[in-house]
Amino acid sequence: MMILDILSDGIFAALAGVGFGAISDPPIRAFRFIALLAAVGHACRYCLMNFLATDISTGSLIGFGSLWLGEKARTPMTVLYIPALLPMVPGKFAYNMVFSQIMFLQYLDDPLKRNGYMEMFFSNSMVTCTVVFMLAAGATLPMFIFPERASSLTRNKKRQ
Repeated sequence: MMILDILSDGIFAALAGVGFGAISDPPIRAFRFIALLAAVGHACRYCLMNFLATDISTGSLIGFGSLWLGEKARTPMTVLYIPALLPMVPGKFAYNMVFSQIMFLQYLDDPLKRNGYMEMFFSNSMVTCTVVFMLAAGATLPMFIFPERASSLTRNKKRQ
């Protein structure tokens, strides 16, 4: 049952990644790599959160995968990792952040409810911002570590 949960998480993330990738109109050859990055990245996060008890803000290393796969697909890293990262954005926390803000404004006269919604807003805001920051840092880190490889993925290699 555990392996089925991991596979279904990866498959749904791959479908979402391909859907997000279709919006930006990448080359057809890039879709399988986008699906692979999204599936592996989301399944890894699922395993880390459910089996190793790490928090949701643990950074993603999809950027390193896009560095390696970008060379095979002959596309820039961003074409691969941006659609693959979008399924990892914490939508539940972002939704609850906006919901609690709206509810806070509706209960301005009730200090007890207002304080509860304010606490909910800051809690969800902190999780959302931290996760988005860690995803961005994990995705762009390879460009800083390997600047020569990141900018040369779409160029032909010199033959010796």
